[in-house]
Amino acid sequence: MRHISCLRPALLLGCGLASLGFADAALAQDADAAAPAATEGLGDIVVTAERRRENLQDVPVSVGVVSGDQLRNFQAAGDDTLALAGRVPGLYAETTTGRIFPRFYIRGLGNIDFYLGASQPVSIIQDDVVLEHVVLKSNPVFDMDQVEVLRGPQGSLFGRNTTAGIIKFDTIKPNTDHWTGRASASYGSYNTATFDGGVGGPIIQDLLAIRVSALYQRRDDWVDNTYSGPSADGTVSPKKDAMGGFEERDARVQLLLAPTGSGFSMLTSIHARKYDGTSTIFHRGAFTKGSNDVSDEPRDKIALDEAHNNPQAYDTYGASSRIAMDFGPVTLTSITAWESTSGYSRGDTDGGAATNFPVNGVPNGYGQSQGNVRDLDQLTQELRLASNGDTRFKWQVGAMWFDSRDITDFYQRAYFLTPPANNPNNWVRLRNVNTSWAFFGQASYELVDGLTLTGGARYTNDTKKTRLIKTADTAAGAVTYTGRRYVRLSDEKPSWDVSLNYKVNPDVSVYARVATGFRGPTIQGRSAVFNADFTTADSETILSGEAGIKTQLFDNKVRFNLSGFAYRVKDIQLNGNDVNGNGVLFNADKAEAYGMEAELEARPIPNLTLTAGLSLLHTEIKDKNVYAQVCALNGVVVCTVQDPTITIAGKGVFAQIDGNPLPNAPKYTANVTARYDVPLGNGGSLFAATDWMFQGYTNFVLYKTKEFYSDGDFEGGLKIGYSAPGGQYEIAAFARNITNEKNLKGVIENYMAAVFNEPRVIGASFSGKF
Repeated sequence: MRHISCLRPALLLGCGLASLGFADAALAQDADAAAPAATEGLGDIVVTAERRRENLQDVPVSVGVVSGDQLRNFQAAGDDTLALAGRVPGLYAETTTGRIFPRFYIRGLGNIDFYLGASQPVSIIQDDVVLEHVVLKSNPVFDMDQVEVLRGPQGSLFGRNTTAGIIKFDTIKPNTDHWTGRASASYGSYNTATFDGGVGGPIIQDLLAIRVSALYQRRDDWVDNTYSGPSADGTVSPKKDAMGGFEERDARVQLLLAPTGSGFSMLTSIHARKYDGTSTIFHRGAFTKGSNDVSDEPRDKIALDEAHNNPQAYDTYGASSRIAMDFGPVTLTSITAWESTSGYSRGDTDGGAATNFPVNGVPNGYGQSQGNVRDLDQLTQELRLASNGDTRFKWQVGAMWFDSRDITDFYQRAYFLTPPANNPNNWVRLRNVNTSWAFFGQASYELVDGLTLTGGARYTNDTKKTRLIKTADTAAGAVTYTGRRYVRLSDEKPSWDVSLNYKVNPDVSVYARVATGFRGPTIQGRSAVFNADFTTADSETILSGEAGIKTQLFDNKVRFNLSGFAYRVKDIQLNGNDVNGNGVLFNADKAEAYGMEAELEARPIPNLTLTAGLSLLHTEIKDKNVYAQVCALNGVVVCTVQDPTITIAGKGVFAQIDGNPLPNAPKYTANVTARYDVPLGNGGSLFAATDWMFQGYTNFVLYKTKEFYSDGDFEGGLKIGYSAPGGQYEIAAFARNITNEKNLKGVIENYMAAVFNEPRVIGASFSGKF
């Protein structure tokens, strides 16, 4: 059995929390793993989806797994966590605010809101610490052991409630036995460079260990700014290679105190991030009304008249301590964590110069926005008591406290023809507070040999408060805002899950699971930028059911897992736009979805490994009385709306969204990988590996149009190289987005603006371990 990760602190000493080498040997749907022996089958995949080490095939939850090696291959061209999009069935990811604001969707459920205080139904957990704020969700992942994607509501075990699912990142941990290390480096097009490495081992044998990990990523600017006319920022000169680059510098130190035989362990982690880069580039007028074709829009040129070429920068710091004491029958675990970040992101939100996109033949509008998180602090505390041993009855109970506080600034220009005076007081400043507490627990009992019943419950309280501490002034200094200056929303609800797993035989198991989830109420304060009142959304709840089969066949040469699911979200929180293109929160009566996920890994002949994944998804908003603002600019609808519309005086044109799919919910995604090794006489091998992802129809907004969707997108990668005996090192040539596909990843409706994926990167890579 290959050990992948161990989150249960009771097992720190016995389960190899501390072994870097395990991660390097892991094969979790990884077509780029070291070449297996000719007679070797597929290794077991160990996951911690239920906070105990279990074989993936025995867990009654739909879990997608990506090994650390596979993730590093996807990120060889400088990609961040968005590289996971389409690589795990049921998982989608995108951003319209650069690398500091990823948005994740599981089984179609997510949040398209670009507000810095937005709530998301997908939780990100790194080393047992929940990262809730959207900027913290962008924390880079490096020196990774494994990634697990838990699909569906996950409330009874993990510290933060979630309705859609969890993406759980587990780093390689230190060990008190021996020193190990690994590193990977790559260099490619646009001077793209990446280094990801870690080294660690005992400071005092069998007592104290350390691991130091680092990440460095960078890329040159590669997008030209061709604008040369007047702007509110002063004269902008054309500049070659003005934007598109980034530099990411990250470090983490982990210290493990684990005296042999004591039953005590304490893992302390400290990390820091410094990031400078470019926020998302919106290509204004990339769409022609009535068409989805954006082939004529160059990806490497744009005319931006404001925002100083879209800079963004963030500094993040954090620390955590996980203390576990094994009392024999039970283990008590405490997880304390603090995260802090600050920075800014500036963007030309209308995506180009006014003369590039006239309305009724008349040049119109300038627009830029800036969002600054001046100071964010998140504090979490979790306590958990869990039974030990491999008996028929297992249980764990816990409690958590979550506290997040930030001060955020927003600045927005939006005007017609004549720029207003450049007033430095045109800022809105908000103080946001989110507190939550919960009690949770789970118990499982093996009723008869092979048949296990598991039940979990949770009670959650979630409170959000937003205070407007500075309004936007006019050029003359007058305050015109008349809306609310303080909003407090709070709710508390129970949630639960029940599953049944039956081991038909050693190679086949079937399971069924029913679960509920709860996402607390949400406040949108950014609308005060336009002197509009706060908007809010009430709590949403989900009822989800799934059933599946997990198999290991043909002497463990084939692993095939299949799951089907359906869910209903009551009072679903949605995000549309107002007349200024600003986000507006509201609830719809419900949304329903159903679909399936299939994952295959096979080793049909020696030295050949194949994997494939497929998700099929149908989502539907159900509320005949809910309408969403459409693509209007200065009162003119600029796109082709296919839903019934109404016009509301003073507010604009609205589309009925009943029956529409959820935004950013692909009808299907598919991924395939293949690797073939040619053994050499010295014990090494030559290899070739490729991976591809495909994405079906994906609507980007709440209403249907002829423009704002993607369909039939794909991307591929290729890697060819030499692997030394025992996989001690590898040297290779690689290509990401090898066919240089220009895929749509998002839109700004009012300006018919498009967001594109990253270009092709070709380069060389080296990795090694000891």
